[in-house]
Amino acid sequence: MSGTWGNKFQISIFGESHGEAVGITLCGIPAGLEIDMDFIKSELLRRAGGHDQFSTPRLEKDEFKFISGIFNGKASGSPICCIIPNTNVRSKDYDKIKNFMRPSHADYTAYIKYGGHADYRGGGHFSGRITAGLVVAGAIAKMYLKQKGISISGKVVTENLDEKILKAKADLDSVGGKVEIVAEGVPIGVGEPFFHSVESVMSQLLFSIPGVKGVEFGAGFALADMRGSEANDEFYIEDGQVKTRTNNAGGINGGISNGMPIVARVAFRPTTSIKKPQNTIDIKDMEPVTYAVEGRHDPCIARRGVVVAESAAAIALAELML
Repeated sequence: MSGTWGNKFQISIFGESHGEAVGITLCGIPAGLEIDMDFIKSELLRRAGGHDQFSTPRLEKDEFKFISGIFNGKASGSPICCIIPNTNVRSKDYDKIKNFMRPSHADYTAYIKYGGHADYRGGGHFSGRITAGLVVAGAIAKMYLKQKGISISGKVVTENLDEKILKAKADLDSVGGKVEIVAEGVPIGVGEPFFHSVESVMSQLLFSIPGVKGVEFGAGFALADMRGSEANDEFYIEDGQVKTRTNNAGGINGGISNGMPIVARVAFRPTTSIKKPQNTIDIKDMEPVTYAVEGRHDPCIARRGVVVAESAAAIALAELML
C-alpha cells in the first residue's frame, strides 16, 4: 500500500494496527554504523501510549526485533528489517462498525480504493500504530546524523495543551496540537533547489505522518503578514562565521541549509476517533447512521507525535546527507 520512500536512504513501512506486527525495512545505512538498541527502545517508549491520562489506554510492549541487516551490533550493509509485534489488540471493538465510514478517517477512501478489502480494524494500515516503524528508522537516522554532528529535538508548542486534552476527554472529544522540530549542526549547503530542497524533502515525510495537516518552516505562515524588512534575516559575522540575526527562514535559503538551525513546525489535527455521537453512512446498506466510536484512542495525537515528527525529520536529513 505505502510503497517505498527515498533514494539513498530508502524506507518501506508495513503492517496493520491489529495485524500480527508492524515494521519497517531500511536500505542505504552505511555498513559499520553502530546500532544502539537502548536508544531505539527509549525512542519507542516516547511514542508509546498507555502510560498516562493524556494518551490511549492501549499499551504495547514494542519489543522490536531485527531480522536482517545488523550483525555484531552494527549495520552490515544489507537491508535492515525490523518487526514490532502487536500484542494488545481488541478487534471486536470494530466488528459492529466495520461498514460505518468514520468521519475524517481513511475508511471511505480506503474502501473505494481497495474495493472493501483493506483491514479496517483499528484503522488498519492507516493507523498511527504504523509510526512505530518510522520511529525505529528515525532512531537509526539520528545515530547516523550524530556522527555528522547533527542533533534533532522536538517539543509541543501549543499552549496549555494538557489542560485542553483533559477538557476534551471529559467532553468525549479530542483536540489537535502543534509540534516544533529543530535540527542543529546541519552544515551549510545541504539540499538542492526546487524538487530536492530541504523543505520539500522534509515536508513530504512530515505529511506522511497520520494526522498531520500543516507544515511550516521558520516563521512560516506569519511571513505572509510581514514586510520584507521584517522578514529578511540579516547576515553578520561572529568569530569568523557567517550567521543571521533572526531565523525567519528556518535555516534554509533557496532550498539549501544556511548553517542556522533548521526549524519546522507541524500541525496535528484533532484525533478523528471520538466517543461523541456523530453522523455518517453505512456503506453496505447506503443508509445514514449515528454512532459513537468505541475502543481505545488518544484524545490528542500531538504529544506522542513529537518523536514521530523528529524521526521523519531525521530520515529526511539523512537522505540529504548521505
